[in-house]
Amino acid sequence: MFGNPQIVQIVQFLSEIGIPVRAGELPPETFLPGIFIENGGLVIDEARLTYPGDLLHEAGHLAVMGPQERGGANATMSDNGGFEMAAVAWSYAAALHIGLDPVVVFHEGGYRGGSQAILENFGAGRYFGVPVLEWMEMTVGAKPGMEPPVAAYPKMLRWLRT
Repeated sequence: MFGNPQIVQIVQFLSEIGIPVRAGELPPETFLPGIFIENGGLVIDEARLTYPGDLLHEAGHLAVMGPQERGGANATMSDNGGFEMAAVAWSYAAALHIGLDPVVVFHEGGYRGGSQAILENFGAGRYFGVPVLEWMEMTVGAKPGMEPPVAAYPKMLRWLRT
């Protein structure tokens, strides 16, 4: 279905967690080149896709929506700041989970020029968006004195908000 190994890796993960993905031909004027959100899933035009990591970020938006909202999501995502931060944190955790270098998600062409700062902060354990994911019961943030068996972010308790 897809030729790019990074796309294949991301699509396999998204399919496993329940985010629908399909190949399709898209017009050049989509919000992000080669990606369209349709009925709670992603339509990917590999020929137009500029950055495969954008798939994880857009999937992060879908993942942090409630199930009813997610199922009807179309076109572009909301510009809610809290949900944007949660989608960033989710996509970082997802990249690590599937063994993808986070630089693929946080590429120089995205995040309004802030991708390097995100990579530096997250790489140093200075995460934003995690409190929102905690509120959604998708992860647990590290706390002083915290001991296993609880695995803290960037480990996730669940990949989709319920």
